[in-house]
Amino acid sequence: MKFNSQNSNFAAMNDEELVQFIVHSGNTNLFGILYDRYAQKVFGKCLGFAESRDVAEDLTQDIFVKLYLNLKNFRGDSKFSTWIYSFAYNHCVNYSKSVLKKKRKEENLSDENQYDIAVEDEISDEEIFALSVGKLQESLVRLDSEDKILLLMKYQDDKPIKEISALLDLGESAVKMRLHRAKKRIVEIYNSL
Repeated sequence: MKFNSQNSNFAAMNDEELVQFIVHSGNTNLFGILYDRYAQKVFGKCLGFAESRDVAEDLTQDIFVKLYLNLKNFRGDSKFSTWIYSFAYNHCVNYSKSVLKKKRKEENLSDENQYDIAVEDEISDEEIFALSVGKLQESLVRLDSEDKILLLMKYQDDKPIKEISALLDLGESAVKMRLHRAKKRIVEIYNSL
């Protein structure tokens, strides 16, 4: 897309104004401005869920195609950046679920025996940070997608409990409890590898 002085005016718009203009005018070329603003952040989110950079790039492209098709559904109840974050997160979660389902099928594992937890002690953040990256990545692929979401929000995105609570529409105590269980599960899977 070639920028001229008119496009420069659009580039100066905030996200919400630009979305409204794109939706009402039907000017699809201006979607490139939103893409430029958010592609790297969305790619970074996808990279946390994907097993390779190529897969993360594919996920990013899929997200922006779906985002464009659903742009008219943005109501402005929250900031556009929050909406796109949730949109990308949900897409990645669905991707993770399909990968996990495929992996379970391949390994012929059932939910019951995979997550039979015997660990009762609290897992500290330091213990999570001390895990080997390669083995941790493999553990994340095997982890249930809801648990994976919590761990990535907390440790990759460095989101506070309050923000995770708002994004997932859960109470703070529920987030803390689920995070506690997710840490136990990741350590158990990690130790079994």
